[in-house]
Amino acid sequence: MTAARFFTHPLGILAASIGATLLWGSSYPFLKLSYQSLQIGTSDTYEQLLFAGYRFTLAGLLIMVYMLIRREPLAYRPGSGMLLIRIALLQTVLQYTFFYAGMSLSEGIVGSVIAGTISFFQISLAHILYPDDRMDRTKLLGLLVGFAGLLVLGLSNQGTGRSWIFSYGELLLIASAFFSACANLISRKGAGTYSVSYLNGWQMLLGGITLMAVSAWRVGLAPFVFDWRSSLMLLHLAVVSAVGFMLWNNVMKYNNVGSVSMYLFLIPVFGVTQSALLLSEKLHAAVFVSLLMVCSGIVIVNRRKKAGMMTVAQK
Repeated sequence: MTAARFFTHPLGILAASIGATLLWGSSYPFLKLSYQSLQIGTSDTYEQLLFAGYRFTLAGLLIMVYMLIRREPLAYRPGSGMLLIRIALLQTVLQYTFFYAGMSLSEGIVGSVIAGTISFFQISLAHILYPDDRMDRTKLLGLLVGFAGLLVLGLSNQGTGRSWIFSYGELLLIASAFFSACANLISRKGAGTYSVSYLNGWQMLLGGITLMAVSAWRVGLAPFVFDWRSSLMLLHLAVVSAVGFMLWNNVMKYNNVGSVSMYLFLIPVFGVTQSALLLSEKLHAAVFVSLLMVCSGIVIVNRRKKAGMMTVAQK
């Protein structure tokens, strides 16, 4: 079965989407556990960026090993330079700079709920970029319900004496979700010309090296003491990035944005569940309400008539 047939078949879309979102959901608790294991504090910004650089450099190399196994050429392809730089800047450098900083200041459960906003940003941007993905009343209702869910989460913080609806860490995570949505749409456009593995392998390698270069001049290249546990967690996070983005970007490549974005509601579901299990974080009532509203909003946004669920598989 060709990639186009697999990623446009209903079961293929379901399997790839669940696989990607399950992996992404696990990144929230595993990142928090990695910080604990390596003694990376909330104010250790450069250590956080260096760890991110390790993760994405390794993820890029894993994708390139996959390309070699498939006998796909690794060589630079003329004309792809600026595209790779844009994706690397948005998806790896900016998204994960904000994500790592935000997660160090937030609970894993809260970060998982906020991850659901990727779908809203993606739908809003698709309205601007794609004539066949225009905003309508149903999508607008879904966006309002979803963002109301975020307000529930933010207002629940008022009892803690904060002057802002969202904490600094939560604002960083929302910004991360926005950059992720931008990068997903740029990757989707680029996948019409270049393979998903080529785009992801090179952009992660470029982004990872950039993050290491930015942080190493302050804390060095090897300030951490890894044991088998922290090493396995780093490997897991690299696999999350490599496999998760490969699966999702293929789903995005072969399908209409509006017909598949509903699966992103699984990120907060999987993230909240795994954070509660692995971090022993309490599931407060506000988190439940916010999670329900965010997921409901995503489902409403992506409700489409069968006649409108047309794929854009490459001929």
